[in-house]
Amino acid sequence: MTDPRRQLHRATDGLPNVAALPSRPRVVIVGAGIAGLAAATGLAERGVAVVVAERENYLGGRVGGWTEHHDRTEVAMNRGFHAFFRQYYNLRALLRRIDPQLRMFTAVDDYPLVDGAGRLDTFRGLPQQPPWNALAFALRSPTFRLRDLVRLNARAAAPLAAVSVPEVYEALDGIDADTFLRAINFPEAARHLAFEVFSRSFFADPAELSAAELATMFHIYFLGSSEGLIFDVPDANYDEALWNPLRQYLESAGVEFRLGVEVLHIEADPAPSFRIVDTNGECLDADAVVLATDVTGLQQIVSASALGDKRWRERIQGLRTAPPFTVHRLWLDRPVAADRPAFLGTAGHPPLDNISVLERYERQARTWARERRGSVVELHCYANGSAGSAAAAVRQLHAVYPETARAGVLVQRELHRADCPLFPPGSHADRPGISTPQPGLVLAGDGIRIDLPVALMERAATTGFSAANHLLSQWRLAGHDLHTVPNRGRSRPLRWLADQRKRSGT
Repeated sequence: MTDPRRQLHRATDGLPNVAALPSRPRVVIVGAGIAGLAAATGLAERGVAVVVAERENYLGGRVGGWTEHHDRTEVAMNRGFHAFFRQYYNLRALLRRIDPQLRMFTAVDDYPLVDGAGRLDTFRGLPQQPPWNALAFALRSPTFRLRDLVRLNARAAAPLAAVSVPEVYEALDGIDADTFLRAINFPEAARHLAFEVFSRSFFADPAELSAAELATMFHIYFLGSSEGLIFDVPDANYDEALWNPLRQYLESAGVEFRLGVEVLHIEADPAPSFRIVDTNGECLDADAVVLATDVTGLQQIVSASALGDKRWRERIQGLRTAPPFTVHRLWLDRPVAADRPAFLGTAGHPPLDNISVLERYERQARTWARERRGSVVELHCYANGSAGSAAAAVRQLHAVYPETARAGVLVQRELHRADCPLFPPGSHADRPGISTPQPGLVLAGDGIRIDLPVALMERAATTGFSAANHLLSQWRLAGHDLHTVPNRGRSRPLRWLADQRKRSGT
C-alpha cells in the first residue's frame, strides 16, 4: 500500500460485535474460494456464527492446493500459477490476518513476455508512477516504435487513461477488446504480445472479451496505480502457505468448515430463514446465505431453488463460462537452464500461454528439484486448452526452452477445467451483483458485479468482504473498510480528452 492516491471505501458504522444483539445470527457460506473465505472472515470477526460448505476437500477454490502421491512420493499440486499484485489491497488484507508482514510471499522481480518471433518484453526496472510506467514499457518494447506512438488514435484510446467504474462499462462494454485495440491503431505485434496477456488472464480470446474489462485491467495494472508492475507469489503450495493457516485463524473465531459437501438447493420458506440441503441429505438452517461458488455451481443451486424473482434467475442463467483451459505440470529429471525466469508469458506459441519454473519460488518444488537434480515446470493453455492440448504445449516448451527436449519426465499431471467466468461484450448491465431480490441472500465471487476497479482474485476478495458488509449492516454491525486503486484516471488532460470523446459520441 505505497500509492498515496489509493482509494478508501469506508464501511458502514455499527456495533462492534453481536454481543448487543438479542440473538447471534447464523450464516452459511457456500464455497470456500477467496470470496467465500473473505466473507467468512468479515462475518466471523464481528461474532456472527459461520458455516462454510465446500464441495472440494481443500480451501482456496481455483487458487487451492493439495498433495498427490506418486510411487510413494508426495508431490504438491494446484491449478496453476497466480500473481499476487501489490495493488490487491483487499486480498492482502485478508492474508494479513495470518501474517501482518505477508512473509509467505516472495517477489517475482520480472515476468518477461516472448512472442513467436523471439521478441522479448520485460517489466524489470520500469518506473512505478503512471503514465511513465506504460510509456517506458511501450517505448522499450521491440514490438512498439516511436512512430507507432504517433499513429495511435488518442481520442479513441482516451478511455484507457480515464477509467472509472461503472462509467467505463457504459462507454466500452458494447465492443470487444480486439475491435477496440484495432480502433486505436495499437500495433498488431504489440497487441499480441502485451494485451493478449491481459485478456487471457480472463481465460478469453480478445474477440470474446469486453473492451471495458480490458480497459479496467489496464487501469488497475498500468495507468491507475503506482504500486508497480511486479508481483509476489506464495513461497509454498497454496494450501500450506495460505489456506491452512487461514483456516486455523477462522476456526479459532468459531467458523465451522464442511468440506467435500456439495449444496443441492436452498429453501427459503418461511422467509427470512433458510434451509440449505446438501448431497449427504443433511440440512443446515441459517439466517442468511452467501453464495460464493463458480458460475456453474451458482446456476445449479439457483435453478434448483425458489430464490429471488424470475428476472434475477434469468440473469443468473445468462452468465457464461470462459473456454476451457489446461494446466500441465512436469517433474523433469534434469534442470532447466539457470537463467530461465520463474514465469514467462508467451504469444505466438499456441496453445501455450505461459511457462512457470516452480523451484524458483515454491518450497516443495525446490526440495524435489534439489533432491533429484531436476526441475518442476508448469504449462498453461488459456482459452484454447482442450483435452490433448498438453502434448502440443510440451512441443512449444521444447521450442522455447530447448534444453527440456532432452529431459525425461518422472511425474506429470494434467488438469483440464472450464469453470472461470466469461466477460463478453454487452454482459455488464445484466451481470448480477452482490445484493439479490431475496432478503438475506448475497452473492460473491470474481464473476459477480461490483462497481469498483478490481479484477480476478482481488474482485473475489472484494466481493467477499462486500457481501459480509451487506449482511452486517442488516444487523446494525460495523462493516470492514475496503481499498482500491483510484477510481478515475490520474491524467487530467487524458480525462478531458475522454470526456470530449464521450460528449461527441465518437
